[in-house]
Amino acid sequence: MKKLSSKQKSILTAAAAFLICMVFLYPLYWLIVTSLKTEVDIFKSPPSLFPETVSFNAYLSQLKSGEYNMLNAFYNSAIISVSAMVLSTVLSIPAAYGLARFRFKGKKLFILSFLVTQMLPSTLVLTPLFIMFNNLQIINTYVAPILADSTIGIPFAILILRTYFLSIPKELEEAAKMDGCNHFTAFIRIMIPIAYPGVVVAAVFSLLYAWGDLIYGLTFINKSSMRPITAGIYNFMQQYGTSWNSVMAYGMITISPVVLIFIFMQKYIVSGLTNGAIKA
Repeated sequence: MKKLSSKQKSILTAAAAFLICMVFLYPLYWLIVTSLKTEVDIFKSPPSLFPETVSFNAYLSQLKSGEYNMLNAFYNSAIISVSAMVLSTVLSIPAAYGLARFRFKGKKLFILSFLVTQMLPSTLVLTPLFIMFNNLQIINTYVAPILADSTIGIPFAILILRTYFLSIPKELEEAAKMDGCNHFTAFIRIMIPIAYPGVVVAAVFSLLYAWGDLIYGLTFINKSSMRPITAGIYNFMQQYGTSWNSVMAYGMITISPVVLIFIFMQKYIVSGLTNGAIKA
């Protein structure tokens, strides 16, 4: 058999990539289409790939005030996610820098402990966290899920930022010290600006961890008006499980921030993950 030319290989690669992309995007497409259909169109047999009548009633009905108000749940998730992201990022940056630049006893064991926390399921720490938060009287407040979500984001952010700081030459810090900077000023003025892509990656993933959390929002907040959007859709499906267009509309609003973040931040995410993978 003759070898394929470079042009034919490019065409086959593009076709394979297109097919894989379609497979992964089809559930998202079906989510959007179902949210725009009427109840009659949804239960037609065979199902249609396009809505015969485009309807936004599923979205408009959820903007009204009620127990499962979409805007209120979105607001709750925004407060919890952004706060957890800020807390995780602020604490992770100096911790990762210290693990990358300083030597101390038990350093490898300390780093290994962060890796172990990534393997533990959230249910394992759920009971100890509930007891602690209950003693601190922060159950049914935003503080409880913010702190709980930070326990997920901080270890991952430290591991990402540590490898990123390791990839930055030490000569830059030494040059800054020769110009009159100490450890702190060199860290603020030199290291953080250079590690900006890694910081963005850590912040983005901390935000996504908190945004997609369900178990902490359900456990630490009993008031439906304060629960995040993931807990809201869980309760919404229990009550309106047969109203698939409303459920899909709720799901579409839930994933929209995640999709937008990856679209507009993909350059920083790819740069942060690849540059931070040079050294372990």
